[in-house]
Amino acid sequence: MRFFGELHTTRKYTPIALLSRGYVDYTDGRFARIVAGAETTEREGIHALPKQIGIDLGTANVLVYMRGRGIVINEPSVVAIGTRDGHVKAVGLEAREMIGRHPETIEVVRPMRDGVIADYVVTQEMLKYFITKSCGRFSLVKPEVMICIPAGVTGVETRAVRDAALQAGARRAYLIQEPLAAAIGARIPVADPSGNMVIDIGGGTTEVAVISLNGIVVARSIRVGGNKFDDAIANYIKRKYNLAIGERTAEEIKILMGSAMPLDEDVVMDVRGRDQVAGLPRTIQIHANEVTEAITEPLEAIIGAVRGVLEETPPELSSDIIDKGMILTGGGALLRNLNELLTEVTGVPCYVAEDPLSCVAVGTGLALEHLDVLRDSLDTM
Repeated sequence: MRFFGELHTTRKYTPIALLSRGYVDYTDGRFARIVAGAETTEREGIHALPKQIGIDLGTANVLVYMRGRGIVINEPSVVAIGTRDGHVKAVGLEAREMIGRHPETIEVVRPMRDGVIADYVVTQEMLKYFITKSCGRFSLVKPEVMICIPAGVTGVETRAVRDAALQAGARRAYLIQEPLAAAIGARIPVADPSGNMVIDIGGGTTEVAVISLNGIVVARSIRVGGNKFDDAIANYIKRKYNLAIGERTAEEIKILMGSAMPLDEDVVMDVRGRDQVAGLPRTIQIHANEVTEAITEPLEAIIGAVRGVLEETPPELSSDIIDKGMILTGGGALLRNLNELLTEVTGVPCYVAEDPLSCVAVGTGLALEHLDVLRDSLDTM
């Protein structure tokens, strides 16, 4: 038998009162109730503690971190909805498989756009699905939830995320800015009186921030991320080869061949799509350096944001950043040679964090575990 919580003075209730409170009669004079896998007995006076989960509610993926278990969910932020009844048909990996392959009776949507909620109702259903999947369907105690938000969101967008979490089943919802969560997840000593610079490149946004004493000193948020890379690749192929490709194909090209700087060894890949002129399926060959050329524009936007933050950083913190370097997190950090490109254009060393994909999710969970230290930096309800 597993117990959670701390002992306290036993309270006396009648059997009827105990049963009305959700307790089970064990017929031996003990009354107990099962809460999220933990049993609490009134005789022993033990209370179940709520589960604590951190959620990286990203434009491309949703990651869920549970205290004591680490990352428990990593699925695309995609939802399939029936067009006739409006009911959710699939969420996450199952819904992603339907992109570009669904009939008219099903609509596949991404409820998050550019790091913020684009469809409130669908986002709420998606959150409910992931919270239930991580905590269990029959959990009687609602979990405490920490969700990351971009640094540049408005008050309305912030309330939308918080309200969606509460409506989805959270007992209490905390919000943390994405750069701060990424820095915590990358194990950067954010509590020190020293400058730390983090560049978090997600699916919809890029967050660049300088952090010191558990707070953000300077930050910029631009709505350029991995999805913009995909769009740039698809548009390049359409413009150069008159070939239309889907977003999944563009993402595969980015992952397999994408590089921020030209590669010494040329890599060739077969790409299949629909010919814009003949309207028939066609296969072409694309080179790695063509992909580098295609993503030049979004890369320049990210470089501009990094330069802007460096220009606004106070001198004392700038010296710290030169010594420590910049840390890359997020899925965009996996783009080949991106850290080398940023080092070359800024003159400041740039490093990729260990496991950059999960930094934000891990940071939200760790922040929830250390609320007493970070409470002033959080938005709570």
